[in-house]
Amino acid sequence: MSDLRTGEIHVPILARVEGEGALDIRIRDGHIDELHLRIFEPPRLFEKLLEGRPVQDVIDSVARICGICPVAYQMSAVAAIESIFNFTPTPWVQAMRRVMYCGEWIQSHSLHVHLLAAPDFLGFNSAPAMAKQFPLEVRRGLRLQGIGNDIIRTFGGRSVHPVGVRPGGFFRAPDAAAMATLRQKIHESLNEARDLIVWVATLPIPEDDQDFTSVSLRQNGEYPITGGRIVSDRGLDIAIEEYEQHFREFQVPYSTALHALLDDQPYLVGPLARLNNNYAYLPADLRQLIEATGIRFPSRNMFHSILARAIEIYYALSESLRLTENYDARTTPYVEPVQCAGIGYGCTEAPRGILWHRYALDEQGHVLNAQIVPPTSQNQARMEEDLKTSLTRFGLDQPDDALRLHGEMVIRNYDPCISCATHFLDFRAARQ
Repeated sequence: MSDLRTGEIHVPILARVEGEGALDIRIRDGHIDELHLRIFEPPRLFEKLLEGRPVQDVIDSVARICGICPVAYQMSAVAAIESIFNFTPTPWVQAMRRVMYCGEWIQSHSLHVHLLAAPDFLGFNSAPAMAKQFPLEVRRGLRLQGIGNDIIRTFGGRSVHPVGVRPGGFFRAPDAAAMATLRQKIHESLNEARDLIVWVATLPIPEDDQDFTSVSLRQNGEYPITGGRIVSDRGLDIAIEEYEQHFREFQVPYSTALHALLDDQPYLVGPLARLNNNYAYLPADLRQLIEATGIRFPSRNMFHSILARAIEIYYALSESLRLTENYDARTTPYVEPVQCAGIGYGCTEAPRGILWHRYALDEQGHVLNAQIVPPTSQNQARMEEDLKTSLTRFGLDQPDDALRLHGEMVIRNYDPCISCATHFLDFRAARQ
């Protein structure tokens, strides 16, 4: 009789993630026979709800898909809509949209690093427990998150579900005094962001190199945020309109969120993929700071995602300062596009990875159909692949509780936004 382990492990509720999901593992003869990352949140059917809506309703509605990354949904949507109108925003609008997006990266990454991921590496079961021994670090994280919220609020009127974005630009330009105050806060936070990189690099990060494909945008010689071409570290280089020719969404029976494959293989999107593909586009001083930590990019260690987020926080702060250095509040905040019918595409870098939108509009500028592919659904197949590899290396003979904790740590490392992913449902009814 074999001494190899056989059994089942269930994680009924994943803790410290955005949304609700579960993990089921079946082990047979010392190998993972079946692994399902189950997402059971009910689909919210946003794509269907957008049909018949005018374009401004689209921009404001998609922000409600996620309370953590509403700017990402707005920016992908407005980019797709403006492409239908054959409209290019003014340089000022493009720069300020990039700044607003930086705010979202800062607040989302700060939340994940300090409240969701760091407790795993330091052996705590929650952020409050970690705060008892690391109060200064947690307070720093909350301050950085607040800076990100301030940036979003300055352009969007509020930090959650902002309402400032419109086709052609913004409804209004922030006044000079508000921008001066914001710039001062950003400048004062740079040292804390630098310290954060150093601190994260000293965390006891497991060694877990894996073979995976990194997918991100590449944006005209700068670190990608608001657009560009879709690239991979395996040679992919396509326009965003070609997404469906290479990427395939499909539904699995155990999840209410779609999975996605690139040429029938799992792939990674998010901060580590962005850094792997675009490291050369970071400023020289930031690259020097990273290299001083002793950690090298590109990296095949999935757990370096937490360091990638810390790096992007610093980059987003410095980029916000650069783009607002000669800010002029007298600039016209928008130019009215000429509406027309057509099909358009938008793809931007949400905190968790590329966020792809496709819209078809009629002559009145109302939505005929919509398709939204969030980063978490794109990462699901990669997460399951990672879990199988990482748990096997961790040791399937470990106690169930240890395997559960390690599995949750792997999942949290992707910072999944489960609610974002449950936007679609392939509904079929059989009647006799």
